[in-house]
Amino acid sequence: MEAIINQKFTSQDAIDLEDKHGAHNYHPLPVVLAKGEGVYVWDVEGKKYFDFLSAYSAVNQGHCHPKIVGALKDQAETLTLTSRAFYNDVLGPYEKYITEYFKFDKVLPMNTGAEAVETAIKICRKWAYEKKGIPENEAKIIVCEGNFHGRTTTIVSFSNDEDARKNFGPYTPGFIKIPYNDLAALETALKEENVAGLLIEPIQGEAGVFVPDEGFIKKAAALCKDADALFIADEIQTGIARTGGLLRVCGDCSCENKCEQQATYTRPDMLILGKAISGGVFPVSAVLADDGIMNVIKPGQHGSTFGGNPLGAKVAMAALDVIYDENLIQNARKLGNIFRERMEKFIATSDLIKLVRGKGLLNAIVINDSPDSSTAWDLCVALKENGLLAKPTHGNIIRFAPPLVMTEAQLHECCDIIEKTITDFSK
Repeated sequence: MEAIINQKFTSQDAIDLEDKHGAHNYHPLPVVLAKGEGVYVWDVEGKKYFDFLSAYSAVNQGHCHPKIVGALKDQAETLTLTSRAFYNDVLGPYEKYITEYFKFDKVLPMNTGAEAVETAIKICRKWAYEKKGIPENEAKIIVCEGNFHGRTTTIVSFSNDEDARKNFGPYTPGFIKIPYNDLAALETALKEENVAGLLIEPIQGEAGVFVPDEGFIKKAAALCKDADALFIADEIQTGIARTGGLLRVCGDCSCENKCEQQATYTRPDMLILGKAISGGVFPVSAVLADDGIMNVIKPGQHGSTFGGNPLGAKVAMAALDVIYDENLIQNARKLGNIFRERMEKFIATSDLIKLVRGKGLLNAIVINDSPDSSTAWDLCVALKENGLLAKPTHGNIIRFAPPLVMTEAQLHECCDIIEKTITDFSK
């Protein structure tokens, strides 16, 4: 066993081991990474790449950020896990820190994004029965077509991605699906009986970085308020500075006052966070809400052995410190504008790319080919050969989401790689 752990592998060796011993629930790009620092990663042979995916926006602060890793090391040598059977001396300070950071009364700490979404669904339903007076087992939650909130049994029940859904039934009832970015459909759905809330991504990331119309989120929240339904924002991928605001529901604000009730801020009734809340160093997720909602949860009704562990709590505080210490909100907004401007100019000269869309440093290009084609995948393999890592989503779309610590010079270097790769591919 020790020989396997300490053995030096080639990329192909590592790929073969995963293929033989691991479940085939992912289809990774053929690159085997061994090291990361800032915006860069290296494969086992030592080749250096720009990371243009950031572990699906979990590594917003860059790979192995010294402040975050330092917090991990310090806490790992002191106390890692107590379970919630006992108090620990880090969770309380973390809960105070994160609730003040995002301006909510309470937080329920979890580990993964899907766990946090499941938590929000349970809280919403319990609130509906105990506060709104909906008959038990009759609550409905509105969701959007094209959503991606995770892959648990409940979540795939309201997915329309057949790869995620097919042959995993029977499905959990209690959800109403409407088209994304459709206020009329939302207004109609909210008039149905026993509607408890709306669960929504402010930008649909996995679906191809679909950005709704200007003002959609604010109007959707207002419709929910009028209907006495909870507005639940899934900011697992769009939050933590990724889209040019602390949260996407903040809009494109200046963030000078840490998003405190600015004109563009839409305050959700429940906020779901994950991924970059820990800078990709440790699994941490969270659901935040005010007392009137969160206090429906009583002891024994929800929890997690690892949720709120000292290691994750300390790491998350360090990771959130970095966002403001290094002005990552402003950097994401500035570099995102530069990236889209460059891509739009390039698209005017290319028949292969139809459009670029996004906010901040969450962007995508749409390939002028069928979603069933391999063009986007083949382009990502070509990008890899040229030193940049990205991944297709939904067939003919490539998502681009580099770490927010990227400099303008590095961004232009990446744009050069993208443009050259596409140009050479088109020949």
